[in-house]
Amino acid sequence: MSKVTKTKVIWAIISILISILLIIGLYNKQLQNKEIIAYIIIIFAIGGVYKLWQWLKTHNQKYRFAWYVGLAGIFILAWANGAIGIIGSEDNPANLLFVTIPIIIIIWWIVSLFKPRGMSYTLFLTAFIQIIIPIFALLIRPAQASWGDAWVIGVIIFNSIFSLIFVISGVLFYFSSFQKNWNNLK
Repeated sequence: MSKVTKTKVIWAIISILISILLIIGLYNKQLQNKEIIAYIIIIFAIGGVYKLWQWLKTHNQKYRFAWYVGLAGIFILAWANGAIGIIGSEDNPANLLFVTIPIIIIIWWIVSLFKPRGMSYTLFLTAFIQIIIPIFALLIRPAQASWGDAWVIGVIIFNSIFSLIFVISGVLFYFSSFQKNWNNLK
């Protein structure tokens, strides 16, 4: 089976799953519109992860590992922010500032055309912004920018762990740029 056929089959399966989900949700009235949209996003994300995995197989090992570290950092950041909240509790509105991190990464990875040098600069910028966010939250709402006894120092230390993940991914992207001529990128 050729690559084009595999791709068409994968996206056809995704389209069928979305159609089935919409039919079940609309006729049974058990799913709300928000749930249907969330399921559609999840199904497209699975297809996107498959395409990303296929695309990454064409690159060197450091480049792939840098991608995995960066995506793991984004996933853990989103999970920690949603589950426990990074600044104060999960209900603290200052935690919405961390939504900018994945947005910055996605936009600047696209701007850099997925070339490793540009992606490394993006992750270094992301690490810097990750450290700046709790300081910015402290300036906006000083009473809500802490964890109680750990205060702001605990929040900054917790943020530095995420910054370190992004810096490691950026360093890996930087060093992977020396292993291939990226001007002739496929």
